[in-house]
Amino acid sequence: MTPMLGIMASSGTPRTFSVDYLVVAGGGGGAQTGSPNLLGGGGGGGGGFRTSNLSCAPATNYTVTIGAGGAGGGTNGSKGSNSVFSTITSTGGGTGGSFASGNGTAGTTGGSGGGGGYDRSGGAGNEGGYSPVEGYAGGSGQSGNNNPAGGGGGASAVGANSTTNNGGNGGAGASSSISGSSVTYAGGGGGGTYNGGGGGGGGIVGTGGVGGGGNAGTVTTGGNGSPGTANLGGGGGGGSTNATPTLFTGGAGGSGVVILKYPDSKTITIGAGLTGSTGSPSGGFKVTTITAGTGNVSFA
Repeated sequence: MTPMLGIMASSGTPRTFSVDYLVVAGGGGGAQTGSPNLLGGGGGGGGGFRTSNLSCAPATNYTVTIGAGGAGGGTNGSKGSNSVFSTITSTGGGTGGSFASGNGTAGTTGGSGGGGGYDRSGGAGNEGGYSPVEGYAGGSGQSGNNNPAGGGGGASAVGANSTTNNGGNGGAGASSSISGSSVTYAGGGGGGTYNGGGGGGGGIVGTGGVGGGGNAGTVTTGGNGSPGTANLGGGGGGGSTNATPTLFTGGAGGSGVVILKYPDSKTITIGAGLTGSTGSPSGGFKVTTITAGTGNVSFA
């Protein structure tokens, strides 16, 4: 007998359907300027970027977590938090490095790695070990006239190494059109520098990578790094300083996001603890964007 078409397959199990997903983690925080205040802070790495599709079933709970961006400041700032959809995890961005106890500190690993501080390497990307990779390494910091720091890695490119005077730019993020238009996510934060050290003149600060990466702090007077953009998973920019004895902090990383695209015959329930919205059906599909919280979603 030919099985009936509907919710149940002939075995009595619910029919599955495909859900396209984009899962972006929180970006890492940029580092503060180094003590004794003559060094730039490294840019934070962009949050991990993962996109593909997953087979889902009706009336089944799927966990969603939106990773927060890491706080800026401190010798290494704070790492971004992971984002999750069901079995898919995207890793939070690594933190920028700075200077502590007479030595530079390296950027830390993450979905994308943070930029290195004084004379230290950037952190490795793709901490989750995924294929395709979720992000790239941060750039290295230099020992030079302005002791500049490396840029944080992004979802599609490594962060730039600093040069003798200039902070490294953040690595570019990766683009997705799952929402209906192309948006770039998970850019790395720019590396900071010092203005006027060693006769080298004013250095140029690193700019944040496309995809929400924050710029390093203003170098003319010294300044805090800019934060990564919320719900793009950008890394925070590193702090920059001048000759005044002031510590400037790195910018916080931007929060992540989970976006789901599924057949318009289905209805999603966004559970308590999550903040999200669903757009009007288009082309046979619905798109739901979840921007904060932890909880469950289900489909009917």
